[in-house]
Amino acid sequence: MTATTTPNSHTATGERADLLTALAKQRHFLRFTTRDLTDEQAGLRTTASALCLGGLVKHVTSVERIWADFIVDGPSAMPDFTAWTEADLARRADEFRMLPGETLAGVLAEYAEVARRTDDLVAALPDLGATQPLPKAPWFEADAEWSARRVLMHVVAETAQHAGHADIIRESLDGAKSMG
Repeated sequence: MTATTTPNSHTATGERADLLTALAKQRHFLRFTTRDLTDEQAGLRTTASALCLGGLVKHVTSVERIWADFIVDGPSAMPDFTAWTEADLARRADEFRMLPGETLAGVLAEYAEVARRTDDLVAALPDLGATQPLPKAPWFEADAEWSARRVLMHVVAETAQHAGHADIIRESLDGAKSMG
């Protein structure tokens, strides 16, 4: 098998290389939507959605961080979503917008750090098939377990979905597109 170098200079082969390459590609598309923007532009809502580019990066950062923690620590890394309060929901809503004092550079730097940590984790995992039980949540099947592999595929899918959202927001902002 051919070795592939991820953005953090890890050498991975086979399935690990494939997962890291797919994730790196989607991360790139998401970050690329923020090119040449001011902090103010990164916080603008340009569609009927409440989403903004900086908020999407913050959200994907949070998602990747929590799922990487889940791979290591299992369901204790996540809240019991069935017991969320209004305050929990408000904190989650803040994840989707740029807050006063936040900068696009800071949001992107945090994303880069979380990405590096995830890449390190994937490189060091002894077994991509190791499973953890999912936490309680209305959107998860009861008593299900996910492997590290499935979690990573979920993170790739989540990142890709939000990179698409970001592309629409950016095009609405100033006509710039990720592709085409």
